Amino acid sequence: MSPFDLQSIERSIASHDLRSCLVLKQGQYVLEYYREPEITSQIHKINSCTKSILSALIGIAIDQGKIQGTSTPIHHYYPEVLQDHDSRKHQITIEHLLAMTSGWEWSEFGGINSFPRMTKTAHWLQFALEQPMADVPGERMVYNSGCSQLLAGILMQTTGMPVSKFAEQHLFGPLGVEDYLWEVDPQGIHTGGFGLSLKPSDMVKFGQLFLQRGAWKGRQLLSSNWVQQSTQPRIQANKPREGFYGWHWWVSSFQTDEQPAQDVPYYFALGFGGQYIIVVPSHDLVAVLTNDKHKKRKPPLDLFLQYIAPALRK
Repeated sequence: MSPFDLQSIERSIASHDLRSCLVLKQGQYVLEYYREPEITSQIHKINSCTKSILSALIGIAIDQGKIQGTSTPIHHYYPEVLQDHDSRKHQITIEHLLAMTSGWEWSEFGGINSFPRMTKTAHWLQFALEQPMADVPGERMVYNSGCSQLLAGILMQTTGMPVSKFAEQHLFGPLGVEDYLWEVDPQGIHTGGFGLSLKPSDMVKFGQLFLQRGAWKGRQLLSSNWVQQSTQPRIQANKPREGFYGWHWWVSSFQTDEQPAQDVPYYFALGFGGQYIIVVPSHDLVAVLTNDKHKKRKPPLDLFLQYIAPALRK
């Protein structure tokens, strides 16, 4: 029997006009809510949840020996970095890109508005590489979709195929993900930090793959070590974002109602406007939330913590 008051959760989700909410526990759906029936078969932009899927593809390429490892300096793939007068750029590694600790001066939105500026240029990779440095690599986490685009470029270089084709062969195909769209930059490189559209049920598959430590139907699609390494709380995120960051995954915890209270760790992919893939290993649970009626200036309501986590606390 499910410990959830499913009707109460579904009423709460519906009151927020959420597009979908799916909860899988011990491999079985305990909640499958769609605002309209046709949403079950529709793909939807998952925004920055794309980053977590890209991270998995980087892990697969490392497992296959196509990428040397996370300690590899990025100048192996972008030799023009060595021509930069700021020697701090020479130290940037793949791990720094994954953890967004590359050290570049960057403001995703607001301030210098780096992300919108990048997407308006004719060469996104060049724009990201040419940004001035603000920190020594590894010192500070600054959310940076340019890092994700550089990773996508490395993946394309090292595999000799488009990112989407590599995904089809080694991730989407085995998971049974057939319907998707993935945007590309002006050079034809798939967008690493956003731009992927998936069905909610396929987002669940991706979360379940990580819950199962990279295993899927008897196959190890990516190493359990990569799952563990990429979902560790490596560095504290800068405000206004709360919690910690791993390798293109957010990492946090919530507390139980027990006395004394216990922390329940979880990790999640987060996309603008309320797109979530949430994994709670200790409860053998994956939750997916999608939203399409957000207000741009209002942060998305974290409905998981408000409605689903309380059921896990009991």
